[in-house]
Amino acid sequence: MLTVAKGANMALMFFLELGVLASVGYWGFTLNGSWGVKLLAGLGGVALFVAAWALFGAGGGTNAVFPATGLARAVLEIVWFGGGALALYAAGLTTPAAVLTALFVVNAVLRLVWKQA
Repeated sequence: MLTVAKGANMALMFFLELGVLASVGYWGFTLNGSWGVKLLAGLGGVALFVAAWALFGAGGGTNAVFPATGLARAVLEIVWFGGGALALYAAGLTTPAAVLTALFVVNAVLRLVWKQA
């Protein structure tokens, strides 16, 4: 049973990562301004988040170009997932921002307790 719960927690981590990217894209496309600004913010924001995750956090750090571990990993995750929540909040979606934050905290605590990536 614990193995299933650990697997579900890692699946949640993956879906939270996707949620951050969707949040940043949504925020960018809901900005006031021309379509050029919306495209730049919506696609450019997602590209920046993808690049940061690929460089420092992918695969729990094992697939990253420059793996962040320990405190650096904790800071990366807080900034990355917090950025997704802030994007939702800035787009006017306070409840989804709170849900994303709460799910991240639960996921992070369980990963620490279960010694997952």
